[in-house]
Amino acid sequence: MKKLIVLSGSGISAESGIKTFREMGGLWEEYDVMEVASPQAWDRNPELVMRFYNERRKKLFEAEPNLGHIGLVELEEYFDVQIITQNVDDLHERAGSKKVLHLHGELKKARSTLDPTLIYELDHWELKLGDTCEHGSQLRPHIVWFGEAVTTISEAATISETADILVVIGTSLNVYPAAGLLDYTPPGIPIYLIDPNDVYTRNQQVTFIKEKASVGVRRLIKILKDNHLND
Repeated sequence: MKKLIVLSGSGISAESGIKTFREMGGLWEEYDVMEVASPQAWDRNPELVMRFYNERRKKLFEAEPNLGHIGLVELEEYFDVQIITQNVDDLHERAGSKKVLHLHGELKKARSTLDPTLIYELDHWELKLGDTCEHGSQLRPHIVWFGEAVTTISEAATISETADILVVIGTSLNVYPAAGLLDYTPPGIPIYLIDPNDVYTRNQQVTFIKEKASVGVRRLIKILKDNHLND
């Protein structure tokens, strides 16, 4: 079974009502996103940071996977699908995808500010100051903030090296280190890029599907079944 690697970004979740930073214009209420999504912001005003992520988490609990997420699950019948996502939502998992690696953390999890290996699933949308880990340390969102290391990038690079086919969905390929994963894929493999917007890539062997994810994934499924099941 061929290895199909999917690199997904915020565009795939936009149709589920999950706002992207680009749609926010870099702002949330009157605040620059950097003021609510960085270690410095947490040190300066943890209550504001909590409120920002609580609002995003509340919307996530109300959201549902869309046809883009669901179509990728269908591909597991024909390919060994591994998703590497820049998204912090759990819509891939809720759609039924079996193998999902998160690069930038997970919104429905919290972790200890004392011991980052202590990570907790949240079954509710609100995280508060005073919510602590088992050692009494404040919990923070389990999110990779601007300026923090992407600890799963090495695992993602190793996975990318195994790709027989690469699919990129809903990402501008401007955010590093995630965008650099294309450089780890084997030379000459087919690459499909689904996005309604123009996306620049140095790779000349990309097949562009200029559609939103729900439509683009349906087209992708037909292309892959027609061209890559028997070769």
